[in-house]
Amino acid sequence: MPEVVDLEETDCDRIAAAAEELGGLGLEIERFGPTSILVRATPAALGKTEVSGLLADIASELAELGSAFSLQEKLDHVAATIACHGSVRAGRVLSVAEMNALLREMEVTPRSGQCNHGRPTWVKLGHAEMEKLFGRR
Repeated sequence: MPEVVDLEETDCDRIAAAAEELGGLGLEIERFGPTSILVRATPAALGKTEVSGLLADIASELAELGSAFSLQEKLDHVAATIACHGSVRAGRVLSVAEMNALLREMEVTPRSGQCNHGRPTWVKLGHAEMEKLFGRR
C-alpha cells in the first residue's frame, strides 16, 4: 500500500527532483501535493522500515550534499550483513572442491581479505610459523 509522507515543501522539492536516482535504488516515490510525497515502494533489502524517517534523512542529505547517500549506505550495509551471515563459518567442514572454489572466488573479489566488519578472512603463515604452531621448533 502506498504511504503518504508529509514534509516541508523544500524537502519535497528536493526529493521529487531526485526521484529517478531514488527509483534506481528501489525507492519509488512521486509528488503528492506541495508538502507530501507518495511512497509506492521501498527497497526490499531494508525490510520493514519507517518511511517517514527514511525520507526525512534523505531530504536532509539532499540539502547538505546534493545526493541521497544514506539510502545507498543502508542498502550497502544490509547487503554486507547478508553476505557476512551467509559466509563460511569457523568449524564448517568443506570438501576439497568447495575449498578450491572459495579460494578462486576470493582471488577475483576486491577487498576479500576482510569481512565488512574488518575481521581478516585469511592470514599468511611462513614455514617457521607453521613449525612453531605444531611444536616442531
